[in-house]
Amino acid sequence: MPVPESTRLMYELEGTVEENLNRHLTAAQEWMPHEYVPWSQGRDFADLGGEAWDPEQSRVTPIARTALEVNLLTEDNLPSYHREIERAFGRDGAWGTWVHRWTAEEGRHGIAIRDYLLVTRAVDPVELERMRMETMQAGYETGDKPLLHVCAYVSFQELATRLSHRNTGRYTQDPLAEKLLARVSTDENLHMVFYRNLVKAALEISPDAMMRAITDEVLDFAMPGAVIPSFVRKAALIAKAGIYDLRIHHDDVVMPLLRYWKVFELTGLGEAGETARQELADFLKTLNAQASRFEERRDAAAARAAARGVPAV
Repeated sequence: MPVPESTRLMYELEGTVEENLNRHLTAAQEWMPHEYVPWSQGRDFADLGGEAWDPEQSRVTPIARTALEVNLLTEDNLPSYHREIERAFGRDGAWGTWVHRWTAEEGRHGIAIRDYLLVTRAVDPVELERMRMETMQAGYETGDKPLLHVCAYVSFQELATRLSHRNTGRYTQDPLAEKLLARVSTDENLHMVFYRNLVKAALEISPDAMMRAITDEVLDFAMPGAVIPSFVRKAALIAKAGIYDLRIHHDDVVMPLLRYWKVFELTGLGEAGETARQELADFLKTLNAQASRFEERRDAAAARAAARGVPAV
């Protein structure tokens, strides 16, 4: 009886998974979410006889609040992500150990960010909870992506998330938020390295299939937070502020990983792999042009706003 392709790939990649799991466990530093939250700033809200939330209580700008909400709501959908990762990777051996370790680490992010936001009254807690409920009820699913597609997607997604958290922290102009989000970004980077290394190994084992997966995920990439209420509007505001935009996506997410994998230097690809690589090259030209047009429009809008003496964002 022939062995399914996914089973063969999981077996051949098992050593790489175990090696990178051990590397991750050595590199990852223990940290405690409660140590990043200024608890002394906390006080009761209205239902407990305290004060209801008001925008004036927030130390961060409106756009920073939007980015913080999107970042947290993205983290909140962890149960759906766990389901999808476990479906693709399984729960046995090094694959399963990684799935649960990754989930545990990701869980800290939502805990710490939510506690910070509520204690410092950075965002509207009622609106945040309503959006959390709606986001988690929408859930997240990959459409049963094959193993290699999942590995490619999470490589790009973890790096994108790392940059989104890091840039949001800087944009808050709050040292406490920046410290917390820098800590979260460090985790996301370690996760990216794990998945990045799996893709590299898969390119050696099954180059044509892995190249196809990389191309598909670059062409169809969407952040997992796309299910968040009003995500398109929020993402546009975040891009306008320069927290995460097409230029960052092209220059700091897609291209570094493609260079690391040496996708345009690989030899020995078959017809399917070469076709996928050409599609990727063509798309990157389009993406770069789109990023340039967005920057031009944003700069023009900023210049008009400056001429009128009003903030651009």
